[in-house]
Parts: sequence; C-alpha cells; structure tokens
Amino acid sequence: MTQATLPTESAIRAALAKVEDPEIGKPITDLGMVKSIAVADDASVAIEIYLTTSGCPLKTEITQRVTTAAADVAGVGRVSVELDVMDDEQRTELRKSLRGDRAEPVIPFAQPGSLTRVYAVASGKGGVGKSSVTVNLAAALADRGLKVGVLDADIYGHSVPRMLGNDAKPTQVEKMILPPMSHGVKFISIAQFTSGNTPVVWRGPMLHRALQQFLADVFWGDLDILLLDLPPGTGDVAISVAQLIPGAEILVVTTPQQAAAEVAERAGAIALQTRQKIMGVVENMSWMELPDGSRIEPFGSGGGARVSERLTVAVGAEVPLLGQIPLDTALREGGDEGMPLVLSAPDSAAGAALRQVADRLAVRKRGLAGMNLGIDTTRSAGAKS
Repeated sequence: MTQATLPTESAIRAALAKVEDPEIGKPITDLGMVKSIAVADDASVAIEIYLTTSGCPLKTEITQRVTTAAADVAGVGRVSVELDVMDDEQRTELRKSLRGDRAEPVIPFAQPGSLTRVYAVASGKGGVGKSSVTVNLAAALADRGLKVGVLDADIYGHSVPRMLGNDAKPTQVEKMILPPMSHGVKFISIAQFTSGNTPVVWRGPMLHRALQQFLADVFWGDLDILLLDLPPGTGDVAISVAQLIPGAEILVVTTPQQAAAEVAERAGAIALQTRQKIMGVVENMSWMELPDGSRIEPFGSGGGARVSERLTVAVGAEVPLLGQIPLDTALREGGDEGMPLVLSAPDSAAGAALRQVADRLAVRKRGLAGMNLGIDTTRSAGAKS
C-alpha cells in the first residue's frame, strides 16, 4: 500500500467523533479523551484513549466502540487501543466543560432554561408498586428514544438498581458523579453508595442534602424526562422535592383498594401546599386475568377513579386517571430479575398498559414543566398573592 492510499489521522478522528462516552453521552473527541492516533506504513492504527478514572467500569465498552469505529474507516488494517488515565488537571477541565466553572454545582432542572420534564412518582403507602411503575415507565420512555433518568429518592426503601438489573457504582470525576445506565435509563440511588444491604438511618436534613446532591452533583446530561421515585407518604423528601425542583409534577400511584386510595389522595393533595401540578393517577394491581379469560379484582375496584375525581375537585384542575395496570406476576418477576416488563413482554396486558401511560407522558412537549417559575413553596395554600 502506498503512502497516498493510507488512511489519514483526520479520517480516523472524524470516525471517533461519532463514538460517545457511555457515561457522559458526548463524543470522546469533544471530551478530550483521544490522546493520540498513529497510522503505520502497513495501515495498522494505534489509538490511545484517556479514561476519566483508572477504575472506569466501562473501559471495555469504550475500547470496543473505538476499535469498531476506527476499523470502519476505509483502508484501515489492524486496530490497537491503549488506555491511559486523565490527570487531575485534565479531569478539572472535563468537569468545567460539562458543568461550567461554578464554585458550587446547581440543580439544572430548577434553572429557567431547563426543558426537562420532571415527574415525582408518589404514593400514600408502601406496597402499591410505585417503584415498579417508575422503572417500567422509565424503560418504556427510553425505548421510545427519549433521554430518561431515574432518581431513587426512596432513601430508606431503595430498589431501583435491582429493578433495572444493574449494581454498577457511579464514576466520580472530582465532585461530579457520572450515573450508570441500564436499558437506556440513567439512574442514581443511595444503594450505590452503601455496602451490601446496609440500612440507611438518617434524619430529615440528611435526606434533603442527599437529594440535593443527587440533583446537583450528578451529571445527568440533557434529559427529556427525569423520574423521581419518592418514598411513601408526605414526609421530608416530598417537601424537599418541592423546594429543590418547584416545576416537578406529581404522578400518584394507588391500588383499587379504598383504604389505599384515601392515603394516596393525601399524598397527591400535598401539591396544594407546594403549588405543584399533579400530572395524573396510575392505578396498579387493578385486576387479575385468569386462564379462562375472566377477571377477578382481589383489591376491589374504583380506587384510582376516586383519587382522580377527588384530586380534580381539590386542585381545581383535571387530574386524569392515566391508566390501570393489571396484577401480573411477570411484573414482579421482571423487577426481581432486573428486566422491566415493558421490554420483556411489551404486548402483555400489564406491559401494554404501562406503555400506554408512558405514551401519555411522552407526547407532552418540552416546555414550562421543569422550569423554575419562582414560586415560593414555603407559602401555605391559603396565603394571598
């Protein structure tokens, strides 16, 4: 092969510009991760790549992506990839390029220019399948091509990593945290910072600080939708969400049982205190389909409709019943195995119902939801303007 027909460094660099860092979601060429490119006389190519940290959990994936991209360039022979690690100065420059040169990180979803839709998934009591609904909605939205994140704000009862089938630890670049991704969904949870199944024993101020860090210190990138899996009830975390992200909308999960519906109604009504919008209600475990095609309602009926109707009256605006999810053992099994039902069995009764709810969330245009409207959440609902 003559020198004139050898692949050029610029052609290979152009190919690498299409390779995104799997954690950050931006081209490695823009992130300063390409250390060098050398083309030998036999058309073999040696590429050196900077990793953000020596313990980068996705180094193998990065190596494969770089190798594939370079090998696709016309005339390229054997491709070898060597890995190096950024020094402190390079990491600082990376952080500044992503987050700016602020002394303290800010919450991007509370900034006037944010177009991310933030949904806080709430329930009045535990055991209604709130986390299962959150994870499946996130997976269904990501499957539509949207950029989605899940913040596991249920600090005491965290379960999102297991339900997404990924126990990877986040990568930390200085004070910036890069969340892992599973099924196309970025996620963060206190479970990634504790050892084993250690319980979290914190008071309210620590919960607030943890939530603040997950929102500000984590590099979420340009998300279309962020789902927050709230703990049951109307406690500290729900109040903190209203203070930290005033534009977040409430998504209430209940079961058909009247007792559960009454408690869920209280969880939704917290929006009266915080001046937040209620996106709608999802009724889980609505019925069970039997082999003969008939249905039974082990938890009664009407709970979701009741919550929808009463919240509509309470807030003076429509709070729709977004969907009814049948009781399906595959939904629970998918959570245990880390494979959301909307991906493993999208045409099942429960999978289809969840995807329909996700469709209703996805069709809403990016707009004022997610923007800080300057509302004082500390004022009571009865305060005068």
